[in-house]
Amino acid sequence: MDAMPAALTAHSATLAIDETLRARRAAGERVLHLGFGEAGLPVPDPVLTVLRAAADRNGYGPVAGSPEAREAAAGWFSRRGLATHAAQIVLAPGSKPLLYALLAALPGDVVLPRPAWVSYAAQSALAGKRVIGVPVPPEAGGVPDPEALAGALRAAPEAGVLVLTVPDNPTGTVVDRDRLRAVCEVADRHGLAVVADEIYGELLHDGGTIPRAAAFLPERTVVTTGLSKSMALGGWRIGLARVPDGPWGDAARARLVGVASEVWSALAAPMQAVAAYVLADPPEVRSHIDAARRLHGTVARAVHDEFTAVGADCRPPTAGFYLYPDLSPRRGALAAHGITDGASLATALLDRHGIGVLPGHAFGDDPQALRFRAATSLLYGDTTAERWETLRSAAPLDLPWVAAATTHLRQALRALTTHP
Repeated sequence: MDAMPAALTAHSATLAIDETLRARRAAGERVLHLGFGEAGLPVPDPVLTVLRAAADRNGYGPVAGSPEAREAAAGWFSRRGLATHAAQIVLAPGSKPLLYALLAALPGDVVLPRPAWVSYAAQSALAGKRVIGVPVPPEAGGVPDPEALAGALRAAPEAGVLVLTVPDNPTGTVVDRDRLRAVCEVADRHGLAVVADEIYGELLHDGGTIPRAAAFLPERTVVTTGLSKSMALGGWRIGLARVPDGPWGDAARARLVGVASEVWSALAAPMQAVAAYVLADPPEVRSHIDAARRLHGTVARAVHDEFTAVGADCRPPTAGFYLYPDLSPRRGALAAHGITDGASLATALLDRHGIGVLPGHAFGDDPQALRFRAATSLLYGDTTAERWETLRSAAPLDLPWVAAATTHLRQALRALTTHP
């Protein structure tokens, strides 16, 4: 058997930066962790109560999920404008394995917006698929430019799957309905399946609802989401997929369940109970998510102000907790500090200022670009008590640990963008 290429088995960039920064912090270094998209908030007591009550459920369950969890998920989607029944739902230990299973199970090469979350391309390669990158428009990420997509597909007859991320990681933005509709029309003309990653869909800063690819291409759009971002349950690994109703969806679901049965068997039974509870949208869950959404927006906007204050180009964040600044307007000053590309910029931030970010090339961007992703969701405090205080505060930016983080970032940015 041939050895697997190193690129396919490299440590995920997001997980690697998280482990690096945690190790530095444990060694006593002062670090500012902007490198990892963990939602950074505590677990509400009612959710803990549900998990404790289900702790003795130690048996295997149905591969697609328990009837209760799938019914709750179907209701959750239906209340958000996508009429769904339980047979369309598949639960898994996180949405990440679902995404890989879909990329492996659906035929054809994979079309990705560029930049895109780091794991899509790696998972595509693991599944033996070629990746076709298409740039995103200036307004918002997560969805390729429709005209560029059409051009790319004319030269890529083997393309079969288009991945869309709404809201987007890494840019923290949301595509508008008209552009999403146009992209889905292009996908439809070329017979593509769409995998719509909506993991940040509950975290629009204005409290609105996201446009959905499944509304524009209902017959061939699979939606994935989970509880890692809206409920900050990343370590609990609860993900779900909604496949379309109808023959295409039935076949896709059968392939997805087949992969699941051979790889992860089923979502852990206690987590099925948590999923059933959270996806029923009880008032205490909705109020918790509303508070989290407001906090993410407040802190992301404050960090955005720090980037623009030193001359960076940066899309204003509208969802989740990411920013994607471009420091090319300060290329001259950065070059004077020995910074000429995304990698050297990220290295300088980490080694000289203790700030961890991910360079744009990790997301498929031009390695020469002075762009990186910053995640603001680990600025809410180092202890559970601090995180609760941050979540409940009417003025989170004034809390000492949040103010110290923005000051740390401000000083580093000014140092790097000022000619020595």
